Amino acid sequence: MTEDDDRIGDRPAGDGLADGERWQNGMSVRREVLSDEHVDRSIRNQTELTADFQDFITRVAWGDVWQRPGLARRDRSIAVITSLIAHGHHEELAMHLRAALRNGLTVDEVKEIILQSAIYSGVPAANTAFRIASEVYEAD
Repeated sequence: MTEDDDRIGDRPAGDGLADGERWQNGMSVRREVLSDEHVDRSIRNQTELTADFQDFITRVAWGDVWQRPGLARRDRSIAVITSLIAHGHHEELAMHLRAALRNGLTVDEVKEIILQSAIYSGVPAANTAFRIASEVYEAD
């Protein structure tokens, strides 16, 4: 047994990005997906209490996960919408329904996502999602 055999796991190949780079990349993707208006509002509303969380989601969610090459942004939107429906995160759902259109989905495709979610997340969850989608798309 060698010293290498005691390791639990290795970091995947590559040097990775520094936190500053992840934050910059994350802020860019966040603006592209959610809109400058939304991100600017989030920054304006940031407090001492929420600053670390905003930094975390910018670096990790937007700077890492949303930039991975394995899924296109429209596919990530599908995954996010279904998860938000399933977990009842209605405020986030409205935001990501807007983002879905920026990521190349159509309203008809969103309708199909919500219908599909009714089977796996429940009719009441889909009913609420349709209400929110109606409000979001009628307002835009």
